[in-house]
Amino acid sequence: MSRMGDVLAGFHAAWEFESDSVLIRYERGIRTPKLFQSLGERRVPLEAIGGVTLTPGKRGTVVLRLELRPGADPLMEAAAGQLKEGGDPYRLVLPAERETLAEYYADELRAELTASGPAEEFLVGAPDVPLQFKAYDGKASFDGQTVRFRWFWTGASSAKWKAGDQSFSVAELSGVEWRSPEVFEGYLRLLRRDSADERLAPEQVDHDPAAVVFGLGYGPVHESLPFAAAVLSAVRSAGVAVAAVPAAAAPRRDPADIAERIRHLGELHQAGLVTDEEFSVKKAELLAEL
Repeated sequence: MSRMGDVLAGFHAAWEFESDSVLIRYERGIRTPKLFQSLGERRVPLEAIGGVTLTPGKRGTVVLRLELRPGADPLMEAAAGQLKEGGDPYRLVLPAERETLAEYYADELRAELTASGPAEEFLVGAPDVPLQFKAYDGKASFDGQTVRFRWFWTGASSAKWKAGDQSFSVAELSGVEWRSPEVFEGYLRLLRRDSADERLAPEQVDHDPAAVVFGLGYGPVHESLPFAAAVLSAVRSAGVAVAAVPAAAAPRRDPADIAERIRHLGELHQAGLVTDEEFSVKKAELLAEL
């Protein structure tokens, strides 16, 4: 491959090409996505990469992207395809005039790739622990061995208050279910070995003591997704058959409920808490549930 230590710098990140891996270092700054800043850096072994693409970007840019093998990265497994394009940590956006250089590195990488198909184990490291974040109904913390949920009296449902604060050892778990806070009814739910196949509709999660729910400003991607990835990695390291499943699709809703949610969304929009674009997108998502 390229000489060890070669660096290709783009917007928000720089890729350092090594003999057996690509080290991605994310920049810090107000324009850099918070998820990237939270991750700091990612070392991606070549065996974790299934392909490399180079495509035109927006506004005079090109995008170099690593396509990781399914099952190679706990972060992407936990995300389950829910990250927005701009939040993909394996995209390097470059000025269009650097396309030739980007193509050179893409070709160099492709020549070194030998693995394909699903990975049998996580090949990219999980975010470091301890980790914690605030959800709407409680505080979640993880020390590498135990996940703890401490409920907030202002947000937790009566079912959760009745169950009390929760503590789950890694050995009790089979995986996680993460629904992005960038959609309505986001949440993080722990899948327990004794109920791994039980699927819940989003509105049921509010009453599940093994889950915390998100909300405006609560459980942001850059906090809750690394948390989910760390738990997922710990579960696999413990020798448990691990699962990261997409969140259950919301069933058809009562039109009156949809109307109420759109009204609330409009209030947030008028208050300046939701942008015009976010308002349009989220309103369309709600109408699609009818």
